[in-house]
Amino acid sequence: MTTLHQSVKQTEQHGPATGLTRWLYTTNHKDIGTLYLWFSFIMFLTGGCMALMIRAELFQPGLQLIDPEFFNQMTTMHGLIMVFGAVMPAFVGLANWMVPMMVGAPDMALPRMNNWSFWILPFAFGLMLSTLFMEGGAPNFGWTFYAPLSTTYAPPSVTFFIFAVHMMGISSIMGAINIIATILNLRAPGMTMMKLPLFVWTWLITAFLLIAVMPVLAGVVTMMLMDIHFGTSFFNAAGGGDPVLFQHVFWFFGHPEVYIMILPAFGIVSEIIPTFARKRLFGYASMVYATASIAFLSFIVWAHHMFTVGLPLAGELFFMFATMLIAVPTGVKVFNWVATMFHGSLTFETPMLFALAFVVLFTIGGFSGLMLAIAPADFQYHDTYFVVAHFHYVLVPGAIFAIMAGAYYWLPKWTGHYYNERLGRWHFWLSFIGVNITFFPMHFIGLAGMPRRIPDYALQFADFNMVASIGAFIFGFSQLLFLYIVIATIRGGEKAGDKVWEQPTGLEWTLPSPAPYHTFAEPPEVK
Repeated sequence: MTTLHQSVKQTEQHGPATGLTRWLYTTNHKDIGTLYLWFSFIMFLTGGCMALMIRAELFQPGLQLIDPEFFNQMTTMHGLIMVFGAVMPAFVGLANWMVPMMVGAPDMALPRMNNWSFWILPFAFGLMLSTLFMEGGAPNFGWTFYAPLSTTYAPPSVTFFIFAVHMMGISSIMGAINIIATILNLRAPGMTMMKLPLFVWTWLITAFLLIAVMPVLAGVVTMMLMDIHFGTSFFNAAGGGDPVLFQHVFWFFGHPEVYIMILPAFGIVSEIIPTFARKRLFGYASMVYATASIAFLSFIVWAHHMFTVGLPLAGELFFMFATMLIAVPTGVKVFNWVATMFHGSLTFETPMLFALAFVVLFTIGGFSGLMLAIAPADFQYHDTYFVVAHFHYVLVPGAIFAIMAGAYYWLPKWTGHYYNERLGRWHFWLSFIGVNITFFPMHFIGLAGMPRRIPDYALQFADFNMVASIGAFIFGFSQLLFLYIVIATIRGGEKAGDKVWEQPTGLEWTLPSPAPYHTFAEPPEVK
């Protein structure tokens, strides 16, 4: 407490810190949220450049631009950077900005730890990217780093990769503790749990998931480290270990991780759709329970990633049916979003466009996930481009579109200015078209049998790969427009008022229609 009084005294004497000092030492949740968001955007562009290298190589059959070893390094780094460096920090940034304001807290519960949990990240990813310049090159075993490929046959840089993963995990755990402490302890008087905004609920549940699974990831990379340097045989069959054990431990972390990357997206969309439908969210309580159900079920389905390892038949059946069960609470959420829009006074500003694209395209990803859940069918789909199409539909038009929707939705609140609506819509349509041209053809080449993570392919896959590569470049370069829009909004633009989305602006608003009457009732008399 003394330190807090001292820092307040210093601020009164010398004024608030400015320049680099402000950003290095800040304990302000808004500043830290901003740091997370800019860091995640830099990582998004970095991982995106790696994806464009992959797609450029796959533009036509044959090896033309990069050698196979570097191709494997690019697939590994792209996956790790997008998951741990782009999507997760972006959601943590949104949580830092919005959760204290939404619950009526003055700041996060543990502001100094908040600062530390951010500043670990640039060093973690600096370390990970530095492996590209090490002897033997960067890790080349895919973002899932399956043993024994990642232990027995890995380049020396794998040790640095393990250290980087530990640092990311520490950052995530501290961020999660902070969010839980803030939501449970700093709510404004009268704000009961069932009055929390949906975004806060989804983050509370996500934070518990993070605390549960990050130690599992730490455990599996520590076991890898022991196998590489200390003569243990956790994953080495010759020493009495089992490579499949790696997959069990990894996916026990990895499957809840997938939901960590999508639950906050559900929260963002649940904030945006009611605003632009001008109606309350349909079925608030069922949304909360559905989110909690998804979180619970995410822990008992990990082995659906492992149908081809030789599970017992009873195991295959259990994981198949448990996976299909997740479709129920997810379906509840989609139904509630659609019901919220039904009979609403809809307008289609950029946040709403991204939210609608999220609902439609995430549902496509969900349906392909159901196909992958069917154990006998999964034997055919496994390790083909169908799997790539599935998880990219969940993560790109899923998580990333939701992050963009949230950014557009809250930008006026953050900056005091409206973004350029016309440019926002251009960004949306270029992204939407690019994403679908990129990933939809992958369903077909996957069903036709093209394996993933391979730099060359047979001639019959050439046309769809060319289309996918063109789409990837459209999507990639359209993100530069997003960068321009954000910077232009920060620097100026039309002033935003107190109630950002309720006042008429120059954003092509339509006036809200009267409250809808029941379809089968007589229309109200006009006086």
